[in-house]
Amino acid sequence: MPASLPEVSPVMDALSGYIARALRQPLPAEVAERARLHLVDTVAAMVSGSRLLPGKRAAAYVRTQAGRKDAGVIGTSLITSVQFAALANGMSGHGDETDDTHPPSRTHPGTCIVPAALAVCERDQLSGQKLLRAMVLGYDVCARTVIALAPTPVSSTYGHLFGAAAAAAALLRLDARRVRYVLAYAGQQASGLYTRLRDSQHVEKAYAVGGMPAHNGVQTALMVKSGFTGVEDVFSGDHNLFATYSPAGDPQVLAHGLGQEYEIMRSAIKCWSAGGPIQGPLHVLREMMALHRIGPDDVEKLVARLPDKELSIVSNREMPNISLQHLLAVMLVDGTLTFASAHDVGRMKDQKVRALRQRIETVGDPGLTDSLRRWRCVMEIRLKDGRTLRHQTMAALGTAENPISRAVEERKALDLMGRIIGRRRAAELIAALWNVERISNLRALRSLYIR
Repeated sequence: MPASLPEVSPVMDALSGYIARALRQPLPAEVAERARLHLVDTVAAMVSGSRLLPGKRAAAYVRTQAGRKDAGVIGTSLITSVQFAALANGMSGHGDETDDTHPPSRTHPGTCIVPAALAVCERDQLSGQKLLRAMVLGYDVCARTVIALAPTPVSSTYGHLFGAAAAAAALLRLDARRVRYVLAYAGQQASGLYTRLRDSQHVEKAYAVGGMPAHNGVQTALMVKSGFTGVEDVFSGDHNLFATYSPAGDPQVLAHGLGQEYEIMRSAIKCWSAGGPIQGPLHVLREMMALHRIGPDDVEKLVARLPDKELSIVSNREMPNISLQHLLAVMLVDGTLTFASAHDVGRMKDQKVRALRQRIETVGDPGLTDSLRRWRCVMEIRLKDGRTLRHQTMAALGTAENPISRAVEERKALDLMGRIIGRRRAAELIAALWNVERISNLRALRSLYIR
Protein backbone atom coordinates (compact mmCIF):
# COMPACT_ATOMS: atom_id res chain seq x y z
CA MET A 1 0.00 0.00 0.00
CA PRO A 2 1.45 3.44 -0.87
CA ALA A 3 2.88 5.46 1.98
CA SER A 4 0.73 8.49 1.17
CA LEU A 5 -2.85 7.64 0.26
CA PRO A 6 -5.07 10.04 -1.75
CA GLU A 7 -7.23 10.87 1.29
CA VAL A 8 -4.19 12.11 3.21
CA SER A 9 -3.81 15.87 2.89
CA PRO A 10 -0.39 17.40 2.13
CA VAL A 11 -0.35 18.87 5.66
CA MET A 12 -0.93 15.50 7.31
CA ASP A 13 1.55 13.82 4.96
CA ALA A 14 4.25 16.35 5.89
CA LEU A 15 3.51 16.31 9.63
CA SER A 16 3.26 12.53 10.04
CA GLY A 17 6.40 12.00 8.00
CA TYR A 18 8.28 14.56 10.07
CA ILE A 19 7.22 12.93 13.35
CA ALA A 20 8.26 9.47 12.06
CA ARG A 21 11.72 10.78 11.08
CA ALA A 22 12.30 13.14 14.00
CA LEU A 23 14.60 10.92 16.06
CA ARG A 24 16.95 10.54 13.09
CA GLN A 25 17.30 14.27 12.54
CA PRO A 26 20.12 16.03 14.43
CA LEU A 27 19.22 19.22 16.26
CA PRO A 28 20.97 22.53 15.60
CA ALA A 29 23.36 23.32 18.46
CA GLU A 30 21.37 26.31 19.72
CA VAL A 31 18.14 24.29 19.71
CA ALA A 32 19.73 21.43 21.65
CA GLU A 33 21.08 23.87 24.23
CA ARG A 34 17.68 25.51 24.68
CA ALA A 35 16.15 22.05 25.06
CA ARG A 36 18.62 21.21 27.85
CA LEU A 37 17.58 24.37 29.70
CA HIS A 38 13.92 23.39 29.44
CA LEU A 39 14.69 19.81 30.46
CA VAL A 40 16.47 20.93 33.64
CA ASP A 41 13.66 23.38 34.36
CA THR A 42 10.92 20.78 33.89
CA VAL A 43 12.60 18.06 35.93
CA ALA A 44 13.12 20.60 38.72
CA ALA A 45 9.42 21.49 38.57
CA MET A 46 8.50 17.80 38.80
CA VAL A 47 10.76 17.17 41.81
CA SER A 48 9.40 20.27 43.53
CA GLY A 49 5.79 19.48 42.61
CA SER A 50 6.03 15.97 44.03
CA ARG A 51 5.66 17.55 47.48
CA LEU A 52 2.78 19.82 46.54
CA LEU A 53 -0.85 18.75 46.74
CA PRO A 54 -1.30 17.78 43.06
CA GLY A 55 1.87 15.69 43.10
CA LYS A 56 0.96 14.00 46.36
CA ARG A 57 -2.56 13.21 45.14
CA ALA A 58 -1.18 11.77 41.90
CA ALA A 59 1.38 9.59 43.69
CA ALA A 60 -1.26 8.33 46.14
CA TYR A 61 -3.51 7.35 43.24
CA VAL A 62 -0.73 5.66 41.29
CA ARG A 63 0.29 3.73 44.40
CA THR A 64 -3.13 2.01 44.39
CA GLN A 65 -2.70 0.82 40.80
CA ALA A 66 -0.76 -2.44 40.71
CA GLY A 67 0.88 -3.11 37.37
CA ARG A 68 3.99 -2.89 35.32
CA LYS A 69 7.30 -1.46 36.53
CA ASP A 70 8.17 0.67 33.53
CA ALA A 71 9.14 4.11 34.80
CA GLY A 72 9.63 6.07 37.98
CA VAL A 73 7.51 8.70 39.68
CA ILE A 74 9.97 11.53 40.20
CA GLY A 75 10.58 12.55 43.80
CA THR A 76 9.29 9.22 45.14
CA SER A 77 10.41 5.58 45.22
CA LEU A 78 7.45 4.47 43.07
CA ILE A 79 8.02 2.54 39.84
CA THR A 80 4.85 2.08 37.81
CA SER A 81 3.46 1.69 34.30
CA VAL A 82 4.59 4.11 31.64
CA GLN A 83 1.14 5.74 31.48
CA PHE A 84 0.85 6.24 35.25
CA ALA A 85 4.40 7.57 35.50
CA ALA A 86 3.54 10.13 32.82
CA LEU A 87 0.34 11.03 34.69
CA ALA A 88 1.99 11.52 38.08
CA ASN A 89 5.03 13.37 36.74
CA GLY A 90 2.83 15.58 34.58
CA MET A 91 0.74 16.59 37.57
CA SER A 92 3.85 17.24 39.66
CA GLY A 93 5.34 19.33 36.86
CA HIS A 94 2.37 21.67 36.96
CA GLY A 95 1.90 21.36 40.71
CA ASP A 96 2.04 25.13 40.86
CA GLU A 97 3.29 27.76 38.39
CA THR A 98 6.97 26.86 38.26
CA ASP A 99 7.03 25.12 34.87
CA ASP A 100 7.86 26.59 31.48
CA THR A 101 5.47 28.12 28.95
CA HIS A 102 5.11 28.80 25.24
CA PRO A 103 3.62 32.30 25.43
CA PRO A 104 2.38 32.68 21.82
CA SER A 105 0.20 29.55 22.17
CA ARG A 106 -0.48 29.95 25.92
CA THR A 107 0.65 26.36 26.46
CA HIS A 108 2.84 24.67 29.09
CA PRO A 109 4.77 22.22 26.88
CA GLY A 110 7.30 20.90 29.38
CA THR A 111 4.89 19.57 31.96
CA CYS A 112 3.20 17.20 29.50
CA ILE A 113 5.87 16.42 26.90
CA VAL A 114 8.85 15.74 29.18
CA PRO A 115 6.91 13.32 31.47
CA ALA A 116 5.56 11.46 28.43
CA ALA A 117 8.92 11.21 26.67
CA LEU A 118 10.87 10.39 29.82
CA ALA A 119 8.46 7.59 30.78
CA VAL A 120 8.76 5.95 27.35
CA CYS A 121 12.55 6.35 27.41
CA GLU A 122 12.74 4.68 30.82
CA ARG A 123 10.49 1.83 29.79
CA ASP A 124 12.45 1.09 26.63
CA GLN A 125 15.85 2.04 28.08
CA LEU A 126 16.43 4.70 25.44
CA SER A 127 19.15 7.32 25.30
CA GLY A 128 19.22 10.92 26.37
CA GLN A 129 19.81 11.97 22.79
CA LYS A 130 16.49 10.43 21.78
CA LEU A 131 14.76 12.07 24.73
CA LEU A 132 16.00 15.51 23.68
CA ARG A 133 14.94 15.07 20.05
CA ALA A 134 11.50 13.76 21.03
CA MET A 135 11.09 16.63 23.45
CA VAL A 136 11.84 19.27 20.79
CA LEU A 137 9.40 17.52 18.45
CA GLY A 138 6.70 17.59 21.13
CA TYR A 139 7.13 21.33 21.63
CA ASP A 140 6.77 21.84 17.86
CA VAL A 141 3.55 19.86 17.61
CA CYS A 142 2.08 21.22 20.84
CA ALA A 143 2.45 24.88 19.92
CA ARG A 144 1.51 24.47 16.27
CA THR A 145 -1.70 22.63 17.16
CA VAL A 146 -3.05 25.45 19.32
CA ILE A 147 -1.89 28.20 16.95
CA ALA A 148 -3.44 26.38 13.99
CA LEU A 149 -6.79 26.16 15.78
CA ALA A 150 -6.87 29.92 16.39
CA PRO A 151 -8.82 32.21 16.31
CA THR A 152 -11.05 29.89 18.35
CA PRO A 153 -9.67 30.06 21.93
CA VAL A 154 -9.37 26.30 22.40
CA SER A 155 -7.91 24.85 25.57
CA SER A 156 -4.14 24.56 25.68
CA THR A 157 -4.73 20.92 26.61
CA TYR A 158 -5.36 20.18 22.91
CA GLY A 159 -1.79 21.13 22.11
CA HIS A 160 -0.45 19.33 25.16
CA LEU A 161 -2.10 16.09 24.11
CA PHE A 162 -0.92 16.22 20.49
CA GLY A 163 2.60 17.20 21.60
CA ALA A 164 2.87 14.34 24.11
CA ALA A 165 1.41 11.87 21.61
CA ALA A 166 3.87 12.94 18.90
CA ALA A 167 6.86 12.60 21.23
CA ALA A 168 5.72 9.14 22.34
CA ALA A 169 5.01 8.02 18.77
CA ALA A 170 8.50 9.03 17.66
CA LEU A 171 10.14 7.20 20.57
CA LEU A 172 8.09 4.08 19.80
CA ARG A 173 9.45 4.23 16.22
CA LEU A 174 6.06 4.33 14.55
CA ASP A 175 6.08 4.85 10.80
CA ALA A 176 4.23 7.74 9.16
CA ARG A 177 1.01 5.80 8.64
CA ARG A 178 0.82 4.71 12.27
CA VAL A 179 1.70 8.24 13.37
CA ARG A 180 -1.45 9.33 11.54
CA TYR A 181 -3.44 6.81 13.56
CA VAL A 182 -1.91 8.26 16.74
CA LEU A 183 -3.00 11.75 15.71
CA ALA A 184 -6.49 10.41 14.97
CA TYR A 185 -6.80 9.01 18.50
CA ALA A 186 -5.42 12.23 19.93
CA GLY A 187 -8.19 14.02 18.05
CA GLN A 188 -10.77 11.72 19.62
CA GLN A 189 -9.49 12.73 23.06
CA ALA A 190 -9.10 16.47 22.43
CA SER A 191 -10.66 18.15 25.44
CA GLY A 192 -10.11 20.58 28.26
CA LEU A 193 -12.10 23.35 29.92
CA TYR A 194 -10.81 26.60 31.33
CA THR A 195 -12.96 25.98 34.39
CA ARG A 196 -9.68 24.58 35.71
CA LEU A 197 -8.64 28.16 36.41
CA ARG A 198 -11.21 28.20 39.24
CA ASP A 199 -9.45 25.33 41.04
CA SER A 200 -7.94 26.99 44.12
CA GLN A 201 -6.03 23.82 45.10
CA HIS A 202 -4.49 23.41 41.64
CA VAL A 203 -5.21 19.66 41.51
CA GLU A 204 -7.66 19.70 38.60
CA LYS A 205 -5.51 22.26 36.78
CA ALA A 206 -2.40 20.11 37.21
CA TYR A 207 -4.32 17.13 35.85
CA ALA A 208 -5.73 19.02 32.85
CA VAL A 209 -2.50 20.81 31.94
CA GLY A 210 0.10 18.14 32.73
CA GLY A 211 -1.15 14.77 33.89
CA MET A 212 -4.03 14.04 31.53
CA PRO A 213 -2.30 14.93 28.24
CA ALA A 214 0.92 13.17 29.27
CA HIS A 215 -0.98 10.00 30.22
CA ASN A 216 -3.32 10.06 27.21
CA GLY A 217 -0.58 10.91 24.74
CA VAL A 218 1.52 7.94 25.83
CA GLN A 219 -1.50 5.64 25.94
CA THR A 220 -2.56 6.68 22.44
CA ALA A 221 0.86 5.87 20.99
CA LEU A 222 1.00 2.54 22.84
CA MET A 223 -2.45 1.55 21.52
CA VAL A 224 -1.36 2.13 17.95
CA LYS A 225 1.93 0.33 18.61
CA SER A 226 -0.13 -2.69 19.70
CA GLY A 227 -2.21 -2.69 16.52
CA PHE A 228 -4.99 -0.08 16.83
CA THR A 229 -5.89 1.46 13.47
CA GLY A 230 -7.81 4.63 12.69
CA VAL A 231 -8.57 7.21 10.05
CA GLU A 232 -5.71 8.46 7.89
CA ASP A 233 -6.26 12.18 8.44
CA VAL A 234 -7.97 13.75 11.43
CA PHE A 235 -7.20 17.24 10.08
CA SER A 236 -9.14 17.01 6.78
CA GLY A 237 -12.26 15.38 5.34
CA ASP A 238 -15.70 15.08 6.89
CA HIS A 239 -16.07 15.97 10.57
CA ASN A 240 -12.35 16.67 10.99
CA LEU A 241 -10.76 18.35 14.00
CA PHE A 242 -10.86 21.83 12.49
CA ALA A 243 -14.46 21.54 11.30
CA THR A 244 -15.45 20.44 14.80
CA TYR A 245 -13.50 22.87 16.95
CA SER A 246 -12.28 25.75 14.80
CA PRO A 247 -13.71 26.16 11.26
CA ALA A 248 -11.68 29.36 10.85
CA GLY A 249 -8.45 27.67 11.84
CA ASP A 250 -5.52 27.13 9.50
CA PRO A 251 -4.26 23.52 9.21
CA GLN A 252 -1.27 24.73 7.16
CA VAL A 253 0.31 26.00 10.39
CA LEU A 254 0.78 22.39 11.53
CA ALA A 255 3.50 21.72 8.95
CA HIS A 256 4.82 25.23 8.33
CA GLY A 257 8.55 25.56 9.06
CA LEU A 258 9.03 22.06 10.46
CA GLY A 259 12.72 21.34 10.80
CA GLN A 260 13.61 25.01 10.38
CA GLU A 261 11.53 26.92 12.93
CA TYR A 262 11.63 25.29 16.35
CA GLU A 263 8.92 26.27 18.81
CA ILE A 264 11.14 25.54 21.80
CA MET A 265 13.06 28.65 20.73
CA ARG A 266 9.88 30.69 21.31
CA SER A 267 9.24 29.13 24.71
CA ALA A 268 9.90 30.82 28.03
CA ILE A 269 11.31 29.81 31.41
CA LYS A 270 10.12 31.52 34.57
CA CYS A 271 12.91 32.96 36.68
CA TRP A 272 10.62 33.19 39.66
CA SER A 273 8.34 30.47 41.03
CA ALA A 274 5.22 32.44 40.18
CA GLY A 275 2.63 32.85 37.44
CA GLY A 276 3.81 33.99 34.01
CA PRO A 277 2.23 37.49 34.06
CA ILE A 278 4.06 38.20 37.35
CA GLN A 279 7.49 37.62 35.80
CA GLY A 280 7.69 41.08 34.22
CA PRO A 281 6.81 43.05 37.38
CA LEU A 282 9.20 40.94 39.49
CA HIS A 283 11.95 41.40 36.92
CA VAL A 284 11.53 45.20 36.92
CA LEU A 285 11.21 45.53 40.69
CA ARG A 286 14.31 43.42 41.34
CA GLU A 287 16.33 45.56 38.93
CA MET A 288 15.08 48.77 40.52
CA MET A 289 15.93 47.51 44.00
CA ALA A 290 19.45 46.57 42.91
CA LEU A 291 20.05 49.78 40.96
CA HIS A 292 18.69 52.25 43.53
CA ARG A 293 19.23 50.25 46.75
CA ILE A 294 15.65 50.72 47.91
CA GLY A 295 13.70 48.68 50.44
CA PRO A 296 10.16 48.52 51.80
CA ASP A 297 10.57 51.50 54.12
CA ASP A 298 11.52 53.76 51.22
CA VAL A 299 8.37 53.18 49.17
CA GLU A 300 5.48 55.63 49.32
CA LYS A 301 3.64 54.14 46.34
CA LEU A 302 4.39 51.55 43.67
CA VAL A 303 2.43 51.44 40.39
CA ALA A 304 2.91 48.45 38.08
CA ARG A 305 1.43 48.58 34.60
CA LEU A 306 1.12 45.34 32.63
CA PRO A 307 -1.04 43.98 29.81
CA ASP A 308 -4.69 44.22 30.81
CA LYS A 309 -5.60 40.65 29.94
CA GLU A 310 -2.60 39.35 31.86
CA LEU A 311 -3.40 41.35 34.99
CA SER A 312 -6.79 39.71 35.43
CA ILE A 313 -5.09 36.31 35.78
CA VAL A 314 -2.89 37.32 38.72
CA SER A 315 -4.59 40.23 40.46
CA ASN A 316 -5.17 39.68 44.20
CA ARG A 317 -5.54 35.91 43.84
CA GLU A 318 -6.01 33.73 46.91
CA MET A 319 -2.97 31.57 46.10
CA PRO A 320 0.24 33.42 47.07
CA ASN A 321 2.34 32.32 44.09
CA ILE A 322 -0.16 33.75 41.59
CA SER A 323 -1.01 36.94 43.49
CA LEU A 324 0.87 39.83 41.89
CA GLN A 325 0.37 42.39 44.65
CA HIS A 326 1.36 39.95 47.37
CA LEU A 327 4.56 38.82 45.64
CA LEU A 328 5.69 42.37 44.89
CA ALA A 329 5.28 43.15 48.59
CA VAL A 330 7.17 40.00 49.61
CA MET A 331 10.04 40.82 47.27
CA LEU A 332 10.30 44.32 48.70
CA VAL A 333 10.33 43.02 52.27
CA ASP A 334 12.74 40.13 51.68
CA GLY A 335 14.93 41.64 48.97
CA THR A 336 14.30 38.64 46.68
CA LEU A 337 11.84 35.82 46.10
CA THR A 338 12.35 32.10 46.62
CA PHE A 339 10.11 29.10 46.06
CA ALA A 340 9.45 28.94 49.81
CA SER A 341 8.53 32.61 50.19
CA ALA A 342 6.36 32.56 47.05
CA HIS A 343 4.34 29.63 48.40
CA ASP A 344 4.13 30.64 52.06
CA VAL A 345 0.41 31.04 52.69
CA GLY A 346 1.13 32.43 56.15
CA ARG A 347 2.91 35.42 54.63
CA MET A 348 -0.41 36.58 53.23
CA LYS A 349 -1.34 37.50 56.81
CA ASP A 350 2.03 39.06 57.62
CA GLN A 351 1.29 42.59 58.81
CA LYS A 352 4.31 44.16 57.13
CA VAL A 353 3.47 42.50 53.83
CA ARG A 354 -0.20 43.44 54.11
CA ALA A 355 0.65 47.06 54.90
CA LEU A 356 2.95 47.26 51.91
CA ARG A 357 0.29 45.79 49.63
CA GLN A 358 -1.85 48.83 50.41
CA ARG A 359 0.80 50.99 48.75
CA ILE A 360 0.90 48.88 45.57
CA GLU A 361 -1.34 49.72 42.62
CA THR A 362 -1.63 47.59 39.50
CA VAL A 363 -2.96 48.86 36.19
CA GLY A 364 -4.05 46.85 33.17
CA ASP A 365 -2.69 48.66 30.13
CA PRO A 366 -3.97 47.55 26.69
CA GLY A 367 -1.02 49.40 25.16
CA LEU A 368 1.30 46.78 26.63
CA THR A 369 -0.68 43.88 25.18
CA ASP A 370 1.61 41.69 23.13
CA SER A 371 0.63 38.69 21.04
CA LEU A 372 3.92 37.01 21.97
CA ARG A 373 3.24 37.60 25.68
CA ARG A 374 6.76 38.73 26.52
CA TRP A 375 5.94 39.52 30.15
CA ARG A 376 6.02 43.28 29.80
CA CYS A 377 5.84 45.75 32.66
CA VAL A 378 6.24 49.49 33.20
CA MET A 379 6.79 50.42 36.85
CA GLU A 380 6.86 53.70 38.74
CA ILE A 381 7.88 53.99 42.39
CA ARG A 382 7.37 57.17 44.38
CA LEU A 383 9.78 57.27 47.30
CA LYS A 384 9.19 58.89 50.68
CA ASP A 385 12.09 61.28 50.02
CA GLY A 386 10.12 62.77 47.10
CA ARG A 387 11.94 61.06 44.22
CA THR A 388 10.06 59.13 41.54
CA LEU A 389 11.77 56.17 39.86
CA ARG A 390 10.69 54.61 36.57
CA HIS A 391 11.79 51.41 34.90
CA GLN A 392 10.38 48.93 32.41
CA THR A 393 10.89 45.73 30.45
CA MET A 394 9.39 44.83 27.11
CA ALA A 395 10.75 41.26 27.38
CA ALA A 396 11.45 40.03 30.88
CA LEU A 397 14.31 37.67 31.66
CA GLY A 398 13.26 34.15 30.71
CA THR A 399 11.38 35.05 27.54
CA ALA A 400 12.54 33.91 24.11
CA GLU A 401 13.98 37.36 23.39
CA ASN A 402 15.78 37.49 26.75
CA PRO A 403 16.61 33.86 27.58
CA ILE A 404 18.12 32.82 30.87
CA SER A 405 21.61 31.40 31.20
CA ARG A 406 22.61 28.03 32.60
CA ALA A 407 23.73 29.75 35.79
CA VAL A 408 20.31 31.35 36.38
CA GLU A 409 18.51 28.08 35.59
CA GLU A 410 20.82 26.16 37.90
CA ARG A 411 20.09 28.51 40.80
CA LYS A 412 16.37 28.09 40.24
CA ALA A 413 16.61 24.30 39.93
CA LEU A 414 18.71 23.97 43.09
CA ASP A 415 16.19 26.10 45.00
CA LEU A 416 13.35 23.85 43.80
CA MET A 417 15.00 20.46 44.24
CA GLY A 418 17.47 20.92 47.08
CA ARG A 419 14.83 20.84 49.79
CA ILE A 420 13.39 17.58 48.39
CA ILE A 421 16.37 15.41 47.41
CA GLY A 422 19.19 17.40 49.02
CA ARG A 423 21.43 19.96 47.35
CA ARG A 424 24.24 17.53 46.57
CA ARG A 425 22.01 15.05 44.76
CA ALA A 426 20.16 17.92 43.10
CA ALA A 427 23.48 19.25 41.77
CA GLU A 428 24.36 15.77 40.48
CA LEU A 429 20.99 15.48 38.74
CA ILE A 430 21.39 18.88 37.12
CA ALA A 431 24.89 17.96 35.92
CA ALA A 432 23.54 14.74 34.40
CA LEU A 433 20.78 16.64 32.60
CA TRP A 434 23.22 19.19 31.18
CA ASN A 435 24.97 16.17 29.63
CA VAL A 436 21.85 14.15 28.89
CA GLU A 437 22.95 13.26 25.37
CA ARG A 438 25.81 11.24 26.85
CA ILE A 439 23.40 8.98 28.77
CA SER A 440 22.84 5.74 26.87
CA ASN A 441 20.05 4.43 29.14
CA LEU A 442 17.83 6.94 30.92
CA ARG A 443 17.01 4.53 33.70
CA ALA A 444 20.35 5.71 35.09
CA LEU A 445 18.60 8.88 36.25
CA ARG A 446 16.40 7.01 38.73
CA SER A 447 19.03 6.92 41.44
CA LEU A 448 19.22 10.71 41.30
CA TYR A 449 15.53 11.64 41.27
CA ILE A 450 14.00 9.10 43.66
CA ARG A 451 13.58 9.69 47.36
